[in-house]
Amino acid sequence: MRIPRLYIPQPLPLEQNIELEAAASHYIGKVLRMQVKQDIVLFNNVSEQVNAHITSVNKKFVSVFVSTALPGPQASPLHTHLGQVMSRGERMDYAIQKATELGVNEITPLFSSRCEVKLDHQRQAKRVAHWQQITISACEQSGRIEVPCINSPQTLQSWLENTHAQTKLVLHPHQTKPLASQTTPSSCALLIGPEGGLTDQEVEQAHTHGYTGLNIGPRILRTETAPLAALTLLQYIWGDL
Repeated sequence: MRIPRLYIPQPLPLEQNIELEAAASHYIGKVLRMQVKQDIVLFNNVSEQVNAHITSVNKKFVSVFVSTALPGPQASPLHTHLGQVMSRGERMDYAIQKATELGVNEITPLFSSRCEVKLDHQRQAKRVAHWQQITISACEQSGRIEVPCINSPQTLQSWLENTHAQTKLVLHPHQTKPLASQTTPSSCALLIGPEGGLTDQEVEQAHTHGYTGLNIGPRILRTETAPLAALTLLQYIWGDL
């Protein structure tokens, strides 16, 4: 039977018995229905991954004994920051999940002129929490240790003015420069537009702020497919694929 692998937002000291926080305890005890002596792999967001086994399960909390450290996969040498104009329904969830599997380090949801998503501050906070949980689940599944950061939604103009990276790319077929001809960067900002695409003015604004066009083929991709194709290409040329 496969040993469960879970994200735990707390320190994982070796050779110690620790009580897990409430959400993890509920999931292990109530959802997975795990029992004393069963093995589990735990990781947090500070490059720690460990073997542990359950020592107690009660109505509120689960305790585990942390036995040994486990080597985790090395992070990609390419730090990627995805600026994704928000889409409706499950399309944004899908893009975030798959971008996490492909090694993205940071995601900023964006508003643009053709963005159909409208969120007040309360709904923004709920969506960010929802998307952050998607990244955690994707890390648990894919073997990653570092959980990508989901930033609060912002305007496209704010993203263009405040995002810093050695290489900046906007998914657009014009004013492109072959990736293979560019110096390998350590960081890359990738801008993906909405279903209706970025306007000509928005593309020009991106170019003004140092973004180079990225063309990944003759077919028009959906807004949730485009970041996956682009990130795969970036990781293949500059990263660890």
